[in-house]
Amino acid sequence: MSLLQVKNLVVEFPSRHGTLRALDDISFDIAPGEILGVVGESGAGKSLTGAAIIGLLEPPGRVASGQIVLEGQRIDQLSADQMRHIRGRKIGAIFQDPLTSLNPLYTIGRQLTETILAHLPVTPKEARQRAIQLLKDTGISAAEERIDHYPHHFSGGMRQRVVIALALAAEPQLIVADEPTTALDVSIQAQIISLLKKVCKDRGAAVMLITHDMGVIAETCDRVAVLYAGRVAEIGPVHQVINHPAHPYTAGLMASIPDMESDREHLNQIDGAMPRLNAIPSGCAFNPRCPKTFERCLQERPELVTAGTNQVACWLHDGGVH
Repeated sequence: MSLLQVKNLVVEFPSRHGTLRALDDISFDIAPGEILGVVGESGAGKSLTGAAIIGLLEPPGRVASGQIVLEGQRIDQLSADQMRHIRGRKIGAIFQDPLTSLNPLYTIGRQLTETILAHLPVTPKEARQRAIQLLKDTGISAAEERIDHYPHHFSGGMRQRVVIALALAAEPQLIVADEPTTALDVSIQAQIISLLKKVCKDRGAAVMLITHDMGVIAETCDRVAVLYAGRVAEIGPVHQVINHPAHPYTAGLMASIPDMESDREHLNQIDGAMPRLNAIPSGCAFNPRCPKTFERCLQERPELVTAGTNQVACWLHDGGVH
């Protein structure tokens, strides 16, 4: 049973020069306790997908069609007020810069207890106890004292732990984590990643982990969705996608990861750049950069088809004649 289902999601931005389609028919689901990685280059639509799910699309961006279903309830048509109740209570959010998620004027204890009191039927005293426990769970030592400190008293890694505690405060079923380790140094990244994994397993929460870092995906996720130009290029179990990519774009991404065991002098790269929203080519959006393009790729846009354990939007896997 899926906790979250995204069905044929289309997000558009009206502009003076016509409507730009930023997300184009994206579908995926996440099961309870599962971590789904969402990966792609800048501009692929990763953060936009997360923003649509938590109801924080920047105007004039809007969900033009499709559905977002959480625990059987459609949430893409809710009012801002209704969505505010779901955000925090059912969906927790972790963003890449902890300073933007925390109010510098309030102690972290106040921020945690206010969130708990807003969503759960507990007394202020219980809320404070719960906040202390959350800080302990997220690896903050001396939580009883540190709860009364302000965000600027914490290092970047510790602030990100506070943000995770805040995202978990009301025991949400889904956590949307948008580049949660980007602003941190590598040793802290590993701690934050293992913390996210532990929290999901302990609480049975589903996580959508948005990142451009394939190392983080390999270390953390159960499945991975690769986005390209606002569409899903490939989705499948993480080890299959990494070791046996079915889409030429995914294969290019994997080949560009440094390999500690081989002594290559140059990293592989995918030539060219992702197309701008107002200049997406006809056919498969990846065709100008793809080493395996043939006639059909220039004319028809591929839908997701099954290729082994993965689903892939590529005519190479159509079973037809190339």
